[in-house]
Amino acid sequence: MTLHLTFNIDRSLRLLTVIALTSLIGACATPTVVSRTTPLPRVSQSAGSSPLKAQFIRPSAGPTITRYDSVRSKGIDIAGRAGDPVVAAADGRVVYVGDQLRGYGKMVIIKHDEIFLTAYAHNQAILVQENDVVAQNQKIAEMGESDAERVKLHFELRKNGVAIDPEPYLNGRLR
Repeated sequence: MTLHLTFNIDRSLRLLTVIALTSLIGACATPTVVSRTTPLPRVSQSAGSSPLKAQFIRPSAGPTITRYDSVRSKGIDIAGRAGDPVVAAADGRVVYVGDQLRGYGKMVIIKHDEIFLTAYAHNQAILVQENDVVAQNQKIAEMGESDAERVKLHFELRKNGVAIDPEPYLNGRLR
């Protein structure tokens, strides 16, 4: 009887986690289960100016094999070999590590500030934990093919909860 009750509770928690993750990606909000013991890293700003938005770098060195398309692809796919490094595109806090979202495989989500989130999907190994503070260019995962048809990194950039084309942000045209 206890085993059956534990299974049902575990199943319910997983369902709640998936619902919370869907809200996180959709609304750019940190789930309440993540405690903040330290604030998010601050983006530097000049005296007398408004805060600068995060500057992003490419999370993996491979070529882009799928471009952003608001209908079919909410991000870009970057080709590579199994085990290639995946790095944080900007400073931030890890708000999710897991594989509960179907179609994303092993995934990491980083919140960079109150505006931007990045998601890194299809990894074979995750090197960070939820609530870790990460630095831009820090290795956070290894590329893989979890829940994918080939080895690749699926990378998404979300601004105020909405998926946007990451390419202009990665090449420095936008901030």
